[in-house]
Parts: sequence; structure tokens; C-alpha cells
Amino acid sequence: MESVKDELVFIKSLMKGVSALFGKNCEVVLHDLKDQPYETTIIAIENGHVTGRTVGDCGTNLGLEVLRGTDASGDRYNYATQTKSGHVLRSSSIYLKNANGEVIGSLCINFDVTDMMFAQEVINSVCMNPLVAQDSDSNEVFANDVNELMDTLIQESQQQVNKPVPFMTKDDKLKALRYLDLKGAFLIKKSGDKIAKYYDISKYTMYSYLEEIRAE
Repeated sequence: MESVKDELVFIKSLMKGVSALFGKNCEVVLHDLKDQPYETTIIAIENGHVTGRTVGDCGTNLGLEVLRGTDASGDRYNYATQTKSGHVLRSSSIYLKNANGEVIGSLCINFDVTDMMFAQEVINSVCMNPLVAQDSDSNEVFANDVNELMDTLIQESQQQVNKPVPFMTKDDKLKALRYLDLKGAFLIKKSGDKIAKYYDISKYTMYSYLEEIRAE
């Protein structure tokens, strides 16, 4: 396959199947990273309302990193992201390559789990499983790269609060940052940039919060 358009009929059929299986909260996007300028890479999309994108829109920063060669790992599975409106997504990005191993496109799946997070909070409040509660801090994460590890730690920190970032109070963000600090997340190089951006606060505010946490 030298161009994603060579298999467009099959890929579109696959996209419809995936979106139909997981429902309206599952967005499936096809990017043409060879024949389209980066400003208009999206050539097919199902359930675009999840991120508010349509055919003709641009790719993401992750795609740029792959094309630039900054991100040599390429495919990423089941990582945490969020929309501009604060909805929490679980995402996977699969990069399509030609016979020479050059990236020519990507197939991305974004599943909105915001409603599930609220439902989980209600369920946990009425029927908490004591075994899960006892063992939750002993889970070991076997990540292949530090970005994957950071994504996991950030999602776990948000689960401590169980609400989307736009609805968090200062106390909620302090609770999330306290968890990340205890887990050693700030020992990872440049983790502060990622954490501050995810929680929609400046780095100055984040480190001010950290001082407050560590002074307790």
C-alpha cells in the first residue's frame, strides 16, 4: 500500500464497523499523511462530534512528532487524552506505512469515557468492593516508554477525583497533584509541563500547589 487511498473502501468499512460496535461515543479517524497537507489530513471520520472535527481538519501534535521522527515508537494504544471541552478520552493511534516503512497515514480511535467516570463514582459510592480498594495502590505498571507511564499516572490521578478537569476545584487539583507527587511523577524529566497542561494550570500555579502539598 503506497497511499491510504489505495485501501480507502476497506478502511472506511472497518471504521464504520468499529464505531457501530462501540456506539456514538467512539470516534474513528483516518488521516492521510502522504498526499494531504498537515492542515487537512482527515479524509474520513465516524462520530466526529466526540472531538468536534470533520473531514478536511488537521492532524494532532502526536502525528507531527511521528512524521518529524521525534516519536520513534509510532503506534500508541489506550492512552488518556481530553477534548477542549474537558471530556476524557481513551485513545489509540495506529500508523499506516508503505513497503519502505514510511508513514503514509494513521487510524485513530477516541472513546469518550466521561459518562463512565461519573457512573463509576456513583457505583463505588453505593457498592464499594473492599478488595479493589485494598489492592489499588499495589498495581505495577509495565510501560515501554516514559510518556506511556506518565499517561497512566495522570489518568490514575484524575481517578482520585473522578470528575473532568473543567469541573475540578482547587482542592480537587491539589488531591490529583498530591497523588502524582506520592507516585514520584515529578521525578520524570519535563513531567511538570505535561501535568500543568493536562490540569489546565500554569507551571507557576502547579509548583505553588506542590509547595502547599509538601508543607502539609
